[in-house]
Amino acid sequence: MQRDGMLSEPLDLNAPAKTRRDYPLVAVRTGLVLEDRASGVVGMVVQFSDPKLVLRDRHGRDHSVRYEPGSVRADIDGKGVPCKLVVPKKEAAEPQTTASGSISVGDVPARIARASRLWVEGVHDAALIEKVWGDDLRVEGVVVEQLDGADDLAERVRGFRPGPNRRLGVLLDHLLDGTKESHIAAEVNDPNVKICGHPFVDIWQAVKPATVGIERWPDVPMGQSWKEGVMAALGATGSTGEFWQQILARVTSWTDLEIPLLGAVEELIDFVAPPEH
Repeated sequence: MQRDGMLSEPLDLNAPAKTRRDYPLVAVRTGLVLEDRASGVVGMVVQFSDPKLVLRDRHGRDHSVRYEPGSVRADIDGKGVPCKLVVPKKEAAEPQTTASGSISVGDVPARIARASRLWVEGVHDAALIEKVWGDDLRVEGVVVEQLDGADDLAERVRGFRPGPNRRLGVLLDHLLDGTKESHIAAEVNDPNVKICGHPFVDIWQAVKPATVGIERWPDVPMGQSWKEGVMAALGATGSTGEFWQQILARVTSWTDLEIPLLGAVEELIDFVAPPEH
């Protein structure tokens, strides 16, 4: 390090207080190279506990020196400048989030399951909900159950016997005016049941095409199985279950899903597990 400048002479630690001055602040960290002005030792910081400073020289030897503001030089703009060491404040860690975008509460036990339930149409729906909202649902104590089709929804709801402390949320595919699903939903009239849906023919379509690596989901002619039609159009082989696993593997968070599905699921979770006051 250079020793040029008006303060390059040997340091007198017993100098009168009136000769002390303010020095440039340098954030101390392990590995920072400093020169002890009193001893001339140059080395990297391996320990700092004011007033004790330990420097390791280029030969690997540790030197314990007494530190005071100005007693060490640091490289500032290419010059060895006497400085004052400061310990940086630890920055608050960024809050961790779940795949759904919620703030994570950490590794806490799952809540005892509520009597309320969230119903989805099939196994693919359940798998996607688990992957994105699973952490949230466990904290809230909400169990997801498969309907394996919604044709007998009204009868299933009656059998569930909804109540104020036994709410039911139902997620339906293709819930648009005039569709079969809209007529199924209209048959249920209970204040303790909320039915939400998305406009997509199948839950596959609620995954953004870019996530899957395609420009858009293919159009499938009426009367043809939608899943098989999509696979044929994309040249995919294997079973629909195998192809779904490929799609699901590409989903990492809520940002991979379309907004209508996000809104529907969040609304249902809020309904079956309302915030506690």
